[in-house]
Amino acid sequence: MTTTYAFQRYDAGRMARAYGRSLPISTKKSIELCSLLRNKPVAKATSILGDIAAKKQALRLTRFNKNTGHKKGIGPGRYPAKASDYLLKLLKSAEKNAVFKGLSAKDMIIGHITANKASSAWHYGRQRRRKMKRTHIEVVLVEAKGKPTAKKEPAHSGEGKKHD
Repeated sequence: MTTTYAFQRYDAGRMARAYGRSLPISTKKSIELCSLLRNKPVAKATSILGDIAAKKQALRLTRFNKNTGHKKGIGPGRYPAKASDYLLKLLKSAEKNAVFKGLSAKDMIIGHITANKASSAWHYGRQRRRKMKRTHIEVVLVEAKGKPTAKKEPAHSGEGKKHD
């Protein structure tokens, strides 16, 4: 069975990826976690996920925050420990894939991370018709030192031709 990734610009020479299919976690909390971790170094992302899983740091909810209690210093927030654990395992898997390919694990950043809603199955044996929460998550790590830095053009300072 092949996995179809949403990320199409995959360069096998400097990227590593991992895919979590039908994880039993909330899609809304996963989307919030993914937006927090995007474009961060892997070491920093693992420490953030560890703190959220241990309930030392709250996740600031920016999109799905209706009727959510506020946490000190960040506003609306929660501690999605289960989603953090699954995302941490997936991030470790992508990091091990990078090491296996010969890439430097210290220089990896999260270039692409996304959470999508998976098909939700019925809870077995329930009389009240409840469905399970399922989420697909994909992670693509990019080697940072091979990343070209774009230099910004200086803004037009008004020097040059003068109009009368």
